[in-house]
Amino acid sequence: MSNRRDFLKRSAIAMAAMPLISNEIIASSKPAKKTGLALYTIREAMGKDPAGALAAAAEIGFNWVEAADHRDGKFYGMKPGDFGKLVKKNGLVPLSSHSGVNPGNYEQMIEDAAEAGMNYIILPSLPGDLSSSIEGYQRAADFFNKAGEKCKKAGIMFGFHNHQVEFKEINGRVPYDILLELSDPKLVIFELDLAWITAAGKDPVDYFRKYPGRFELWHLKDLTPEKQDATLGEGIIDFKPIFAEARTAGMKYWFIEQDHCRTHTPMESIRISRDYYLEKVAK
Repeated sequence: MSNRRDFLKRSAIAMAAMPLISNEIIASSKPAKKTGLALYTIREAMGKDPAGALAAAAEIGFNWVEAADHRDGKFYGMKPGDFGKLVKKNGLVPLSSHSGVNPGNYEQMIEDAAEAGMNYIILPSLPGDLSSSIEGYQRAADFFNKAGEKCKKAGIMFGFHNHQVEFKEINGRVPYDILLELSDPKLVIFELDLAWITAAGKDPVDYFRKYPGRFELWHLKDLTPEKQDATLGEGIIDFKPIFAEARTAGMKYWFIEQDHCRTHTPMESIRISRDYYLEKVAK
């Protein structure tokens, strides 16, 4: 691991490089025209040819991206700084990463994210021992605060991304609420997956109003009546009223993301989704 002096130096650089694109999103009375992409959607292309996949995403018109392959001190097999440079070379912002942070590796992973020039590092899901009991979720919230404190020192933010399981009651309590209530708003943000919270039978707007300002990042995917993820415009979610409450939510950035592209290729899906957002949501 790099020494503390080098780490802090890179952290200062990362803070100075933070993009100001969120100002446009927050200030506008309408959804912004700029768009983000979760690279998990095009994971096969990223695995084969990261440079080509990023160039394709940029050609479609995306502005910022979220990484989805962070392991062994590398992003997509590249050193953090090299990955950040490649993203920027294509005119994109390396905004965030889905990273499997845990008590044994979080310090190094946070350092990697800062070195890549990211603003956020997001835990995509909880391991089974933390998601099967109330006590487990309480321990998870404690870890969130610990990781969030480390991120703060590095000039980035720690966050958590939901699926459906966090909304399944345990002993009459909603685990997601426990994570929100026990985590420090100054240290922990939440990346709300709009499809999975909807699939769980919850209304995103209700959460925005109950926990205002906590949902700094969003994942945009549509949802079929069978509760499968879908390309935007090919499901049941009405995004207009959700985006109308973006300020209440505290949303700064969002990413188009789809776990499984069933009716289109991933590249086709992200293009269709982006076009739908610009034509039907952002107007």
